Amino acid sequence: MAELSYDRRGAGPPLVLIHGIGSHWQVWSPILDKVSRHRDVIALDLPGFGASPPFPTAAAASPARPPFAAPAAAPHAEAAAGSVAWFADQVVAFLRGLGIESFEAGGNSLGGGIALELGRRGAASRVTAFSPVGFWSTPGRLWCQAVVTAARTGATRLAPALPGIMNSRAGRSAFCAPFYGHPANLPAGDALSGARALAAAPGFPRTRDAFSGLRPWTYAGMGELSRIPVTIAWGTRDAVLPYRTQARRARMILPAARHVPLPGCGHLPFADDPSRCAALLL
Repeated sequence: MAELSYDRRGAGPPLVLIHGIGSHWQVWSPILDKVSRHRDVIALDLPGFGASPPFPTAAAASPARPPFAAPAAAPHAEAAAGSVAWFADQVVAFLRGLGIESFEAGGNSLGGGIALELGRRGAASRVTAFSPVGFWSTPGRLWCQAVVTAARTGATRLAPALPGIMNSRAGRSAFCAPFYGHPANLPAGDALSGARALAAAPGFPRTRDAFSGLRPWTYAGMGELSRIPVTIAWGTRDAVLPYRTQARRARMILPAARHVPLPGCGHLPFADDPSRCAALLL
């Protein structure tokens, strides 16, 4: 497996932070200093995103295995590149390369689904998932795919104008509204780098399409998640994976988890309420 781009800081129990589709490790920047006072934090770029290498060509032909379905310890076929299960495989292999066998996992959106998958397998000892994928109905999944595709298209077509757009509070409010509860307050540099990462990610199309084959979480498929500490946090202004419907399903399927609403926060809550997000991870 290729080396992944990552940022590592702090000391303490290892905590791996996993971003969502079209994002990069810098999405965690608002909380990294707070969390790294208590953890050895590894914020990584998934394959095909940020500064990490694209998907390996050979993996495209690998037979898919559905995540969230088999018992955690059951043998499985190799997962298709871009699927939650495949990303979880890559994260585990990458961490083993760093000599890390035991870790806590935090994730957002796609990364939240990956973090839950790592917990389900027993690879992660604790999971904190912000607006994770996998609790949707078919209309919810189609909506998610449509929103992120529209954002990617906009970031690509408007690439030359992005610096000017993001330097304007009105521009940030318009462009970043699907992802943040308070987009105008987002630092212009962070908004610009996030939009550029979304436009440039070679792994975006296959990962987005892999959502169509993602079997939603079920109570019977929780594996080790019923035996480890799990927190699921959801921004009440999440426009990508809407809080009202998907957080309700999460509470039904994982009743033993800690379920936390983040009032006024969007799909990427770290800039909206960094202190609360850091506290949840800790």
